[in-house]
Amino acid sequence: MSVIKRNQDSWLPSIFEDLFNDSRLADVNQFSTTLPAVNIKETKDDFQVDVAVPGKKKEDFTIELDRNVLTISSEDKSENEETSEDGRFTRKEFNYSSFQRAFNLPETVEQEKIEATYTDGVLHICVPKREDSKQKAKRMIAVS
Repeated sequence: MSVIKRNQDSWLPSIFEDLFNDSRLADVNQFSTTLPAVNIKETKDDFQVDVAVPGKKKEDFTIELDRNVLTISSEDKSENEETSEDGRFTRKEFNYSSFQRAFNLPETVEQEKIEATYTDGVLHICVPKREDSKQKAKRMIAVS
C-alpha cells in the first residue's frame, strides 16, 4: 500500500474533510462567545471598573457581591418573526447572548458603598476603599 499525498494548497476541501472534520463547529463556537473588555484602575480612594458593553440597557445587567467576589453578568434574548402578507410563516430568528465576569475584591474595600452606572455603552463600577486602607500622604520624619 502506498501513501497518497494530498495537495495542501487546494482551495476546495475534500468531501471527507467536510463530513468528518469537527473544526468547523469549534470555529463557530469560538466566534459566538465573547467577553466584554474590562479596564480596572486603582486610585488612592477606590477601584474603578469599566466594562465595554454597548447596545444594552441598565436593566440588562446583574451585579452581585458574594464573599468578596464581584460578579457582573448579562443575558439577552431576542426573537424576530416575519410573516408574509397572506399570513403564512416565512422566517423566524432567535438571538441569545450572555456573559459573566467575576473579580476577587481585596479585604480593603467598602462593600456596602459599591456603586454602578451605565452611560454611553460603558458600565462603570466604583469600588471604594476603606479609610484605614487608603495610602497616607508621604511625610518627612526629622532625626533628633
